[in-house]
Amino acid sequence: MPASSAEALLTLRPLPSIRRSPNRHRNSPSFFKLKQSPMVIVSSVDRSGGSWLSPNWLTSLARSITAKEDDSGIPVANARLEDVSDLLGGALFLPLYKWMLEYGPVYRLAAGPRNFVVVSDPAAAKHVLRSYGSKYAKGLVSEVSQFLFGSGFAITEGQLWTVRRRAVLPSLHRKFLSLMVDKVFCTCALRLVEKLRPFATNGTPVNMEENFSQLTLDAIGLSLFNYNFDSLTSDSPVIDAIYTALKEAEARSTDILPYWKVGLLRKIIPRQIKAERAVTIIRDTVEDLIAKCKEIVDTEGEQINGEDYVNDSDPSILRFLLASRDEVSSVQLRDDLLSMLVAGHETTGSVLTWTLYLLSKDSSALKKAQEEIDKVLGGRIPTYDDVKELKYLNRCIHESMRLYPHPPVLIRRAQAADILPGNFKVNAGQDIMISVYNIHRSPQVWEGAEEFVPERFDLEGPVPNETNTDFRFIPFSGGPRKCVGDQFALLEAIIALAIFVQNMNFELVPDQKISMTTGATIHTTNGLYMKLSPRNI
Repeated sequence: MPASSAEALLTLRPLPSIRRSPNRHRNSPSFFKLKQSPMVIVSSVDRSGGSWLSPNWLTSLARSITAKEDDSGIPVANARLEDVSDLLGGALFLPLYKWMLEYGPVYRLAAGPRNFVVVSDPAAAKHVLRSYGSKYAKGLVSEVSQFLFGSGFAITEGQLWTVRRRAVLPSLHRKFLSLMVDKVFCTCALRLVEKLRPFATNGTPVNMEENFSQLTLDAIGLSLFNYNFDSLTSDSPVIDAIYTALKEAEARSTDILPYWKVGLLRKIIPRQIKAERAVTIIRDTVEDLIAKCKEIVDTEGEQINGEDYVNDSDPSILRFLLASRDEVSSVQLRDDLLSMLVAGHETTGSVLTWTLYLLSKDSSALKKAQEEIDKVLGGRIPTYDDVKELKYLNRCIHESMRLYPHPPVLIRRAQAADILPGNFKVNAGQDIMISVYNIHRSPQVWEGAEEFVPERFDLEGPVPNETNTDFRFIPFSGGPRKCVGDQFALLEAIIALAIFVQNMNFELVPDQKISMTTGATIHTTNGLYMKLSPRNI
């Protein structure tokens, strides 16, 4: 996970405007416009050292603790104090990108007693992610997130993870997804449009990041629990609680000393008190919804009778899991659903936010998206079958996830000594940061890496994923721990964006600084404010 150790978020420089290259071949017949030159591997290690009073004192401290000569072949990034202030301030992926350009796609980030091997090479990322279970585990992610997710399948390891994934995965079948499009995604998106109509009429700026976060909480609430948080029309404490808990997990991932393991300190330090309160809100909410649904299922004696079973009156995942009569404790069920609640709400809201931002900066791409939506839908609401025809809108969302991946960093821990592609040695216990942000924006991997080019993904080719891009594109991770809800998230994003673009014109509020920070995903620091107007089609 990305990291932050400060309560206040650091305001970073605004994003550069996205400009089109005048000589880019937008209609190239290639499937993926990838730059084919090999990655340049930096093999020399900076051994300049430094004193405790030098700008590199954090790196020097790490080297003194390691003591023995580093024979891994991995260059060590000099973590200067000004760089680490960015890291601790809330946007870890930005200094990671800077160091990649300086030290290459595999380097060591050493700051005090903790160090990470940072991977920005698709081949090395593929090796680590595919080796989950045999050579790598979640490790640090599980440690810093256990306070929130408990034993949920999002972070648990080993046999328990295997069992829980097998229990949850069948609930996400095609019939369920089709019903979610009709009963949930379209309904929530239309509610958002109706909420925004008065603002579109009077010209009052709207924070679209906030509204998308509310939309996705309502959608995941209905999908998981058949419960409407109604956050689009009323304040929901769950949104703030989820964000607070995720920020705490980030902070723990790079805290030099894990003081949060000390029970007494968790009761007196404000940051810990705030995090504990947030978790209590989330868990109490989930437990209450489980209890109510379980009472209904038990009273009716409901039991699934087929692989594609859904309850027509309540097609929620909770109803499916309870009707499956899975022998699982109420705590385990709570933790599994909590994993899905947090992940399903946070990520999709961020995808919608940044896709809208990118479209607002590119009038040509927006026009193409509008024309496709008008042609495919003809003014009606979308169906499950329409999604495969919204090819350009789909590619806009994928290109947004390339530029703003959620999460921007994945963390694994080596369970045994290993050698990464490029002949880099890692020891057992070594924490690995896979920088998805770096891989997705590397000029050694992608042509026009910083540009928003939906057409780089062939409209007539398969939807891009980690396999057909050879791990150059990994927004949903890859290997055994790939996100189980990737299709759910994509469907929700496509439907929500199609209905919004179908009904609204939008433009960025002038002179707005769009800066980045992180939750488990990339957020804006101050919101994404748009001026809306009704779109007549």
